[in-house]
Amino acid sequence: MGLVDTLRERGFLYQITDEKRLLEAERSDSLIGYIGFDPTADSLHVGSLVPIMALAHMQKEGHKPIAVLGGGTAMVGDPSGKTEMRKMLLKEQIEAHGKKIERQLAKYLDFEGGGAQIVNNATWLLPLKYIDFLREIGRYFSVNRMLTTESIKQRLGTGLSFLEFNYMLLQAYDFYRLYVDYGCRLQMGGQDQWGNIVAGIDLIRRIEGATAFGITFPLLVNASGEKFGKTVAGAIWLDADKTSPYDFYQFWRNTDDRDVKKFLGLFTFLPMDEVRRLGNLKDRALNRAKEILAFEATRITHGDAAAKEAYLASINQFGSADPKGEIKTSSAIQSIGLDQGASIPTCYYPDAQKSKGIPVIDLFLLSGLTKTKSEARRLIKQGGGYIGNDRIPSIEAVVSRDALSGGGIILRAGKKRVVRIKTKGGQDGE
Repeated sequence: MGLVDTLRERGFLYQITDEKRLLEAERSDSLIGYIGFDPTADSLHVGSLVPIMALAHMQKEGHKPIAVLGGGTAMVGDPSGKTEMRKMLLKEQIEAHGKKIERQLAKYLDFEGGGAQIVNNATWLLPLKYIDFLREIGRYFSVNRMLTTESIKQRLGTGLSFLEFNYMLLQAYDFYRLYVDYGCRLQMGGQDQWGNIVAGIDLIRRIEGATAFGITFPLLVNASGEKFGKTVAGAIWLDADKTSPYDFYQFWRNTDDRDVKKFLGLFTFLPMDEVRRLGNLKDRALNRAKEILAFEATRITHGDAAAKEAYLASINQFGSADPKGEIKTSSAIQSIGLDQGASIPTCYYPDAQKSKGIPVIDLFLLSGLTKTKSEARRLIKQGGGYIGNDRIPSIEAVVSRDALSGGGIILRAGKKRVVRIKTKGGQDGE
């Protein structure tokens, strides 16, 4: 399967220019393609993961991705998708941000031996002489045509500075320079970048008489129609100092049921057969798919150790969606030997007890989660008693002794206090 087919299957494709010739180009030779990242903050956020993952897939398919740091364009500010002008940053701030973002991108792309490359458009944009640029590049742009592009039309009502109006020329010039200097023939970006990408393709055609290509990704919103990556607490950052790996994990773990399959395709490297299997799970089982999504996304961004720690901390606090290990896990979880229950305190129900129906009140007392049966009754009546993720409906509830075999059950008092209860004679099955 080639790059275009991979991106389409995983949900990345929104628009594509001259698909037939692009398919021919990628079959005949390795492609060089780029995406730009303006360092307007000291970290990228989860909204940047769609373009980052697209570049990673490009590299996995044997092509050469170029990540362009917008050290020059960040001094202007992209008006696309914005209702007002960005805050102007000092050159020193942009350079400092760029260094941090470069380190972040290196977690997803192999810049050492893998053929990926990172370049900074400040190299060619900052030395430009304004009059020379207008004469050599500006003459190829029609103001009438620029005014029809979506990114500019949206801003005309609220106000668009002349500085921002120039952004399209600069991005088109980026594509032209990348074509001339690196042989880059493909630019990818969000759907709001379509006008800028097409402008670059047209500039390459006019000056070089060559064909270049563009791909855009769909604007990502969650199932509720909200902009992806925005929470009550603010943006979810890729920098562990701004958003901890645990909070990063919880962001994915709290994915809406309707988004699980889509996010597994976009934000993990799991094979699509596994994505479809996990995404089609129902009810409680779908929560296991969310755990796998959260683990995989955290592992890619923060590494195996941080993902394992966040995963275990989460199930220690909330319990696992699959305490008995009945749902097949992802290969990555298996590959690092992750034991779901490793950090959960465990107590054992006496083997000598042959009772078939065990009052849940007794289990709370046995586990130490409550000091008395009266306390256990109050906890359950107030809705704070759980088995796994299921609230215990009544103080009369019982648990079968068979349920304590194998991996046992996860008993919870509120959200933070968790104990596993099992029989000593059973196999762990974890």
